Amino acid sequence: MSQPLSRREVIAALLGTPVLLTGCGESAAKNPPLPPGKLVGASAKAGHRTRTHQPPEIADEDWEQVPVVIVGGGIAGLSAARQLSRLERSDYVLLELEPEAGGTSRSGTSPVVDYPWGAHYVPAPGKANAPLVELFREMGLVEGTDEAGEPVYVEEALCRDPEERIFYRGTWYEGRYLAAGASPEDQAQYDRFREEVDRWVAWRDDRGRRAFTIPMSVGSDDSTVTSLDQISMADWMATHGFDSPRLNWLVDYACRDDYGLRSQQTSAWAGLFYFAARTNSAGEESQPLLTWPEGNGRLVAHLRSQSKGEIRTGLTVVDLEPVEHDGRQQVRVKAVPADGGQSVGLIAERVIFAAPRFVGRHVIAPWRNSPPEGLEDFQYGAWVVANLFLRDRPAWRGFPLCWDNVIYESSSLGYVAATHQRGLDHGPTVFTWYLPLCDELPVEARQQLLDGGREIWAEAALAELSLAHPDVRSLVERIDVMLWGHAMILPRPGFLWGGARQQAAEPFRGIHFAHSDLSGLALFEEAFHHGLRAADEVAAALKTWN
Repeated sequence: MSQPLSRREVIAALLGTPVLLTGCGESAAKNPPLPPGKLVGASAKAGHRTRTHQPPEIADEDWEQVPVVIVGGGIAGLSAARQLSRLERSDYVLLELEPEAGGTSRSGTSPVVDYPWGAHYVPAPGKANAPLVELFREMGLVEGTDEAGEPVYVEEALCRDPEERIFYRGTWYEGRYLAAGASPEDQAQYDRFREEVDRWVAWRDDRGRRAFTIPMSVGSDDSTVTSLDQISMADWMATHGFDSPRLNWLVDYACRDDYGLRSQQTSAWAGLFYFAARTNSAGEESQPLLTWPEGNGRLVAHLRSQSKGEIRTGLTVVDLEPVEHDGRQQVRVKAVPADGGQSVGLIAERVIFAAPRFVGRHVIAPWRNSPPEGLEDFQYGAWVVANLFLRDRPAWRGFPLCWDNVIYESSSLGYVAATHQRGLDHGPTVFTWYLPLCDELPVEARQQLLDGGREIWAEAALAELSLAHPDVRSLVERIDVMLWGHAMILPRPGFLWGGARQQAAEPFRGIHFAHSDLSGLALFEEAFHHGLRAADEVAAALKTWN
């Protein structure tokens, strides 16, 4: 186990240079104290109960009969709940260990604006992803179709211009590729990279399937495509002669942004998916983004509003025991409340397990002593998210404040401005800062995450933002921090098409699985897809029985 890190060590590792911090020598006289705030979650202690808590004894008279139990209230679980409701089944109970549903799409509120605690946008889906388009139509986000039959989205949901900027050597520049000062060779490689991506966008297998699609399940499994999973994105770049530092930084940023991995840690299949899957046709720009001040918390609220069954929060599922009763499969579900109250026992005909795969190792009774093959292939990345509440905007030089604000060659992903989408360009705001811990082994990163605590990670956010905004510390009134120990599945080389995730989607003795990790990509679209799929499986099974 690693030793706890000092503030100085964390910030130095983040910025790659020695720094002076509040309370450390002379810096205390220069900087105001660290603003107040709190550690918001996620509930690591409650989650760890799945590993250490003995399944409680529940009296016969205290068991509840319920046709369907959904374990996990993230996007997959909420999507499954909505789908069951659409299929006219409200006889389900969803159990979520956190105080509120939403998973990494949760959001927060403030007097100024709502803000995200994780996922904060969805690329506008095309007509090929009909279920997701239908969801957005249900939300009132689709105002019609164009001549090609593609959905037209309402303007207020499309990311407002200016969308993104990048900070480099004292100045902000428009866009996310650092074109300022690029050499002719840099530009030539960037253009050639885009041509290579276009080639994959136009590629079709002998069944007419695209190489990369959203959801990935309808894309090609041809070996021409899947063989990309055998190498890293960095190796793919090197093989194709892409050695421009600016281009490689952009690709590395993309891998960290969607996957929490460096390009040398990311499957080349996943790296190319990032650039190709979001483009309808070769030569076109990527699909525009749909976003809201609270990020994907807007989608969480809608999914929950459409769920007609019962949602119970603050309950940690610690035991799923498949049993036979009168010739029928049942699953006995045991859950313990966070407040130490009475344990809950549910007898379900079917369970939708919408929690990460690794949790199943601890709660599915037969798996404790005999886990399924490939379970160890599912690895998850750790993230820090900090929300900084500012009484006014910091000064900047160059291109103005955008929705997405990135610092070149930083270990973090920069920040998004929650007020941007509402058109509030002056006065108080909330900056949401993202840092994937992708330079350590996952278990070491999680330990580093916990060792840091609120103060160190708040200092890290302030230290980095001070590079671009020297006055930011004097403007921040509060910093709250969220620590995500298992924020997202890691699409390392060999995982996506190695067979483990495909096998993991198969039902097990009345338990059906639904989570974005079954795609190997921690995306809203993939979680939504698996939630619908599992709900359809369960509804069909119950209909057959009835």
